[in-house]
Amino acid sequence: MGSPWDRGPRPPRKGPPRDRGASGPGERVPSERAPAGERPRRPSAEAPASPGAPPRPARREEVRLYGLNAVQAVFERRPQAIRKLYLLQARVHALRPLLAWCVQNRVGYRVVENEDLDRLAASSHHEGVVADVLRSDPLPLEDWLASLAPGAPALALWLDGVGNPHNFGAILRSAAHFGAAVLLPERSTLALSGAAARVAEGGAEGVALVRLPGNDAALARLHAAGFASAATVVRDGEDLFAMQPQPRLVYVMGAEGEGMDAGLAGACQHRVSIAGTGAVESLNVAAATAVFLAHWAAARR
Repeated sequence: MGSPWDRGPRPPRKGPPRDRGASGPGERVPSERAPAGERPRRPSAEAPASPGAPPRPARREEVRLYGLNAVQAVFERRPQAIRKLYLLQARVHALRPLLAWCVQNRVGYRVVENEDLDRLAASSHHEGVVADVLRSDPLPLEDWLASLAPGAPALALWLDGVGNPHNFGAILRSAAHFGAAVLLPERSTLALSGAAARVAEGGAEGVALVRLPGNDAALARLHAAGFASAATVVRDGEDLFAMQPQPRLVYVMGAEGEGMDAGLAGACQHRVSIAGTGAVESLNVAAATAVFLAHWAAARR
């Protein structure tokens, strides 16, 4: 079973809530998380506007992505987000349409050596290309719900505490494959990074990221829109393979080790488990997510 559920719901914590999305026990960020490459660069300071001048529009943050499919997906879906490109000479032919677009739109690119890309990405898994792109902000929940066709089936993943960028990237890849949205809690710091985008293999650009309000308000709005809610737990839940999933469904996935917030799990309409042999305690959260999504997709066929 998936790991959010690895330990089942967490007991309510005392004291002020902590931000979610940071790696919890059992979900450690690998050492190649690329602090320099993954962090959005802040724009340089600007002089204040003169009195009476209209306010300047907010400048969007950039994120450094790497990996051939990740960069190609940005070019195919939102080329205007690309701000700078670095590549190996060996990638020039494969990226010729992107380079031509950069020339036409005066976007800088540079052919560099492999060690330069290692440094820029803070990873050796860049596959010969690194790009600085504008970060795409998550949609508000109301905007995402409004974009759905009335009564149409829809699937979403609520990530309650998932923080490992490799797990996040694998979840995005599965979500893109099965057409699911990804819902991020109000306090979650989880965001697309270079590592997540590379693991997603282009899937990050094909998934709707949605920012939720507080748990109670988000669940109420989803239920009102016809979504059933299912907390995924490692044991003592309904057998996933014995149930018929509703056409509109949101699976709540918790972090490995910690599980999900006990209050959130208790507020869901269902608790669902993946039956297995018992040879291992549970599935990794990304692997479990793929199982849940595939089961819903099979029922729609």
